Amino acid sequence: MDVITGMPEPLLSVRDLRVSFGLPRQELTAVDGVDFDVLPGEVLGLAGESGSGKSLTLRSILRLVKAPGRIKGQVFWRGRDILGMPDHELRRVRGGEIAMIFQEPMSALNPVLGVGTQIRENLEEHTHLDAKGRQARAVELLDLVGIPAARSRIDDYPHQFSGGMRQRAMIAIALASSPRLLLADEPTTALDVTIQDQILKLILRLRDDLKMSVVLVTHDLGVIAQTCDRLAVMYAGRVVETGPVTTIFREPHHAYTLGLLNSVPRGGGLRQPLSSIAGQPPSLTSRPAGCAFAPRCPFVIEECRKAPPPLLRIAPRHETACLRHQEVARR
Repeated sequence: MDVITGMPEPLLSVRDLRVSFGLPRQELTAVDGVDFDVLPGEVLGLAGESGSGKSLTLRSILRLVKAPGRIKGQVFWRGRDILGMPDHELRRVRGGEIAMIFQEPMSALNPVLGVGTQIRENLEEHTHLDAKGRQARAVELLDLVGIPAARSRIDDYPHQFSGGMRQRAMIAIALASSPRLLLADEPTTALDVTIQDQILKLILRLRDDLKMSVVLVTHDLGVIAQTCDRLAVMYAGRVVETGPVTTIFREPHHAYTLGLLNSVPRGGGLRQPLSSIAGQPPSLTSRPAGCAFAPRCPFVIEECRKAPPPLLRIAPRHETACLRHQEVARR
């Protein structure tokens, strides 16, 4: 427990995380100085447009970025820096203490291995169960995530499952070792709204049952509102605003966050055209010198174009990287 803030100690702390790709003529920075914490039992949402660095941030936590990509910074997991761990120690953490659900299950699942085999592989690596115990646990996990007739479906291949069932199978594999932290990269992509709701409710129920934390990557603010305790908004590889979901939704303090919220359809009243954010996110080869959102920002002033603004603490758990955050909040 932090004696100053009264908050529990973070389970995961990411500090100055940077991911770059070295090209012959130029080094491109895709994740640029990201900081955030994940508290025990908390669901943290990472939101932003495609290309903002959300998925790459998630992968870099487990050192899943391969050459020519380079990861710098610190990722403290229960007091240990994952980025500095030797490989044998990392293997115990990756898939054991921290598990990940990848964005597209049909690509992440091995198409030539049965679903049960893929669950048992995780159990063999991260538990002490014998073959009989691994088989029983695999059936139990499929049943836990809501696969009907789990015992008879355990040896089915991924193509024999529907999209929602493949996503549930991915969750079962991730949960095989009873992780303390689940990294979920767009777990409801390409699913219809009914299955999406079921998957999100499943993740929340498992969070409560297994006492684990979750980092959820999504571009859907409706998903954030439904599932997350806290939100980190990313733009052009940086976190531009972070705080409790209810606080940010009620009073955003960054122009980009405000633009995202204004683009969400609202129920009730007369139908009105949706607002959109003008322009496009910057490419890795042409980042602005100052605030990356400045070319699209209706609140921009000359000071914004000089240097990237740092995250400013405007409340005990609310930070924003906007020089005109007070004007944004009063919009």
